[in-house]
Amino acid sequence: MAVIKLPFGRGNISESIPDNRLNGILLSGAHSYKADGEEEAIVRRAMEQPIHSKRLKELVKGKKNIVLIASDHTRPVPSKVIAPAMIEEIKEGNPEAQLTILIATGFHRPTTRGELIDKFGQEIVDRTDIHFVIHESQKDEDMVFLDTLPSGGKFLIHRIAAEADLLISEGFIEPHFFAGFSGGRKSVLPGVSSGETVMANHCSEFIDSEYARTGILEGNPIHRDMIYAAKKAKLAFIVNVVLDENKKVIKAYAGHFDEAHKEGCRFVDTLSGVDAIPSDIVISTNGGYPLDQNIYQSVKGMTAAEATCNPGGVIIMVSSCMDGHGGESLYDTFAGGEDKNAIMRRFLDTPRDKTVPDQWESQILCRILLKHKVIMVTKAPKEMVCDMQMDYADTVEEAISMADDYLNKTDGKITVIPDGVSVIVRNNRQS
Repeated sequence: MAVIKLPFGRGNISESIPDNRLNGILLSGAHSYKADGEEEAIVRRAMEQPIHSKRLKELVKGKKNIVLIASDHTRPVPSKVIAPAMIEEIKEGNPEAQLTILIATGFHRPTTRGELIDKFGQEIVDRTDIHFVIHESQKDEDMVFLDTLPSGGKFLIHRIAAEADLLISEGFIEPHFFAGFSGGRKSVLPGVSSGETVMANHCSEFIDSEYARTGILEGNPIHRDMIYAAKKAKLAFIVNVVLDENKKVIKAYAGHFDEAHKEGCRFVDTLSGVDAIPSDIVISTNGGYPLDQNIYQSVKGMTAAEATCNPGGVIIMVSSCMDGHGGESLYDTFAGGEDKNAIMRRFLDTPRDKTVPDQWESQILCRILLKHKVIMVTKAPKEMVCDMQMDYADTVEEAISMADDYLNKTDGKITVIPDGVSVIVRNNRQS
């Protein structure tokens, strides 16, 4: 009997899987990678040797208005580790610089003060020489038009980012289920872009592309828009980190927004790539808090399971979802009881400029539900889960029993993905 630890909220669930049923465990190499030094030292070392860029303390000279784009409450970016090093270099290079930290909420809800303190620490949040601004993508009055994206969508960005004398960002790099990888250019789009811009970039045509998948940048139309946006916004410098299973920094990349990011992506690709182990039942998670706060985010972990689940098989998604569904449109899409084939046809018939909020997440979830039964082990209300055309279980053990009943056999093989957002599952099947 194998005992497997599954991240769940701020804790873990331990689950026993019979040896004769366990087909394999898909685990990122980040979980066993030995970092070369303490987190702060890793970040500072990267900043001392930036990739295709001058050091930050050189870039800030003569610049009055510095804007640092930082990740929001839905990302496990260790801003407490990254921000002090960046602030120190900014102040060293230009003591008179005015620093604004612009929180990249993308299409998410606004980050609260408590969440800022949790991310940055009380000392930084309370500093009088640093101004915090929370991006809200639906506030049209905050946005300015910069250009037209390759997709044809309008590129509207937060005025504070557009008016910066120097625009920089922090973030982290991990596999992303349709942008290929997180980090780098994503700080700008979707991070601090208008909701209208996000929807054009996340259109059904692009989401449906075979290149809009985990670990793919080349040919990815969503990535192409994002790179264009970051260039147009003049994103000048990034500090991106790679994290282990405990959300600790194991690598850092600093410098040019694209070149440093690509180098980080190459490392993550080597670290996170795993071969699919096809099974009738696949158990996945969203890596625990903060990425498993809602069903919306949990679709990411489901895509890892999708890549290794046999056609017609069952995905068991273990995700806290303490905040519920996380997207009203996502919930409404499925709660009306409309046939999933009809939902998908509606998405694919929607023009780029008519994309609606959360359509991309709904489209990916619909794609998964058309191929697999999904059972959620979660703290979200049972009624909510069932309304969204998924099944609910109180425990993993109960979910496996439900899967066995659905598959009409008790010996189906099980693949386990302890952290679904940390792996790039490679197979030869088309999504």
